[in-house]
Amino acid sequence: MIHLTKGSGNVFRDLGLSDADILQAKADLVHQISVLIERRGLTQTQAADVLGVTQPKISALLHGRLDGFSMDRLVRFLNALDQDVRISVRPKSKARPMVKVA
Repeated sequence: MIHLTKGSGNVFRDLGLSDADILQAKADLVHQISVLIERRGLTQTQAADVLGVTQPKISALLHGRLDGFSMDRLVRFLNALDQDVRISVRPKSKARPMVKVA
């Protein structure tokens, strides 16, 4: 018999990482960046030129290596790809534990 456990919707939280919400937000932004790069048919080198970084940085980003990329930097990448970014704030789900910010 196979036992399944329903995830929280945030794989980083399910893995027990303390910065799960930030990592999920970054992953969501990187996903959008990746989609835009693909839709435009850009090579990693072309994307690097548009975003003002090196090709290895684009490779790292597209392979999910999020360290070294702040939320601010990812938003600037989206702006460089002609996107407006809107941040929304809403009450947290009752199922999620409160996250303390130091």
